[in-house]
Amino acid sequence: MVQASAEIPAENSEAPASPQVSADNTEVSVSPEISTKVVLLLGRREISVIRDGEKLGPWPVAIGDPRTPTPTGVFKVENKVINPQYQSTKSGRVNPEIGVASPLGDRWIGFLQSGQNQFGIHGTPWPYLVYAKAAVTNGCVRMLHAHVRQLFDVVEVGTTVEILR
Repeated sequence: MVQASAEIPAENSEAPASPQVSADNTEVSVSPEISTKVVLLLGRREISVIRDGEKLGPWPVAIGDPRTPTPTGVFKVENKVINPQYQSTKSGRVNPEIGVASPLGDRWIGFLQSGQNQFGIHGTPWPYLVYAKAAVTNGCVRMLHAHVRQLFDVVEVGTTVEILR
């Protein structure tokens, strides 16, 4: 979970947070394409996009730790943010980094709001966790920067996100 501005307590953990828009950020809102769907297979730790019957991906991901799992079910993309800023929902502290060095990378795709927290798909400055397909996040889905940018470019607000075990 993320609140687009939040600190990370440890290198491979993630405090709850949600994307916000600031002077340095851009929030993107567009109507959905009916023929596009994001599919995340938690067991395989892979994410793909089915668009007009064609599959893009799969791409490796890091997912939620067993104590803070990535939710399963069918969701919709709620928001998209370029250069999100991470703010801890526990401490309220804002991580000053934005862009690829940020805990959220330079792309955020939010799919489930839970109180002041939001689950999302985002980049990470720790690519080894994605290569390892680790279960280390606070429920969010981490991707390599190049992959999350590709995903970001083909999904729109309203696109279905299906997360399966």
